[in-house]
Amino acid sequence: MLEYNIVVVDDDPVSLNHAKMLLAEEKMHVTCVSSGKQLMKYIENNTPDLILLDIMMPEIDGFETYIMIRRFEEHSGRPKIPVIFISGEDDSEVEEMGLVMGASDFVRKPLNKDVLIRRIDNSIKNSRRMENLEEEATVDRLTGLLNKAKGTERVSKLCNRKNGALMILDLDSFKLVNDLFGHEKGDQILKAFSDILRKNSRETDTLCRIGGDEFMGFYDDLTQERAVRSLTNRLNKQLQTAAGKILGADHGIPLGISIGVVMIPEHGREYNDLFAMADNTLYKVKQNGKHGYAIYGSESAGDGNVECTENRLDRLVQILEERNDKSGALLLGKDYFSAVYKYIMRFYRRYGGDAAILLFELDTDDTDAQHVMEIDDQFCNVAEKTLRMSDIMVQNGSLSFLIMLTECSKGDIEKVINRITNLFHDTEQGKGVKVNYVYKYNTAKGETKRD
Repeated sequence: MLEYNIVVVDDDPVSLNHAKMLLAEEKMHVTCVSSGKQLMKYIENNTPDLILLDIMMPEIDGFETYIMIRRFEEHSGRPKIPVIFISGEDDSEVEEMGLVMGASDFVRKPLNKDVLIRRIDNSIKNSRRMENLEEEATVDRLTGLLNKAKGTERVSKLCNRKNGALMILDLDSFKLVNDLFGHEKGDQILKAFSDILRKNSRETDTLCRIGGDEFMGFYDDLTQERAVRSLTNRLNKQLQTAAGKILGADHGIPLGISIGVVMIPEHGREYNDLFAMADNTLYKVKQNGKHGYAIYGSESAGDGNVECTENRLDRLVQILEERNDKSGALLLGKDYFSAVYKYIMRFYRRYGGDAAILLFELDTDDTDAQHVMEIDDQFCNVAEKTLRMSDIMVQNGSLSFLIMLTECSKGDIEKVINRITNLFHDTEQGKGVKVNYVYKYNTAKGETKRD
């Protein structure tokens, strides 16, 4: 029994049904399409084991379709799908042309079942052997990600033709793991982080290990700072959870992720220049607190010529003045949120005032990393715009948000919660997502309300 996924491409319905019948007898899963355009649309979201491609088709023939397949695979960084050409013509030149182009094999109509099945099986097995050989030469053995040579080659090509973000990711305080727990535990941390990277990336993204505890990623069509912030928060939170399982909850090492980011094509397309920009920006993150990100050319990246103390002062001033010309809540990082929250509560307890602290947690069955990221971003956007300038908020983790309502009466809390929830559910990303919440009103009194 050969449980392969096969796509048959033929404009003749009779030929399609005949091929499907022959393959189904061997328990193969068969998808039939009648044109090259339909095939290209199908493989955007599916990767079959093999394509049976008729040569003589109207509009786009089999040879043109084959070229489109290979271009798509090259641009998307996907492995090549084996293709067997089908033809009703008894023409050796046509057969030779197909094999010269790189097809796995060639079969003639009417299809002979034994010949067809044998050639499909041989083509798929040969393709997989080639993939295994290529993987050994291109994959980092410890992490399973692309190695530096292959990753650099692929990311360089992507920078030339696609828009997105080039990121360099570095583990904070990783050396302490090797020093205190040994290299075996260090390797486990690297493997765990690699798995976390994969889970938080899409099929169109490219990840590689460029050495030690340093990684590189090309994130296709990622151009918004909000998405970078969301990704950074998730990676840090998930790494800390994994480190607790590997090293023990009380390991005491401040493990985290620092990320230097450069946007493409905003700063060009030359890989070496872009890498240098991202690397320089990463250095600034490492020098200014770690566990975060900076985007090249943005205010968050700082000025490499300004001393560290002045950089810290600039960021504090930026917090005080942030969005003073816009409506909406003040969106802060975790450290700043904690500091501002503590200060406000001390002020209220001494001089009077009402405040509420709300925790929102979103519950979704969606496991696609990109969709979860979009849900995160949409809720953050809705909450930020719905709240007042005097309110503050922070993304506490994936699908988790902490909000402080200042000068808020107890009767207004449910109104704010309902307004945020309803507006979020009205969005495309919010449909079907459950919004759970807990709040405390005037923390000093300790009143609690649960959903």
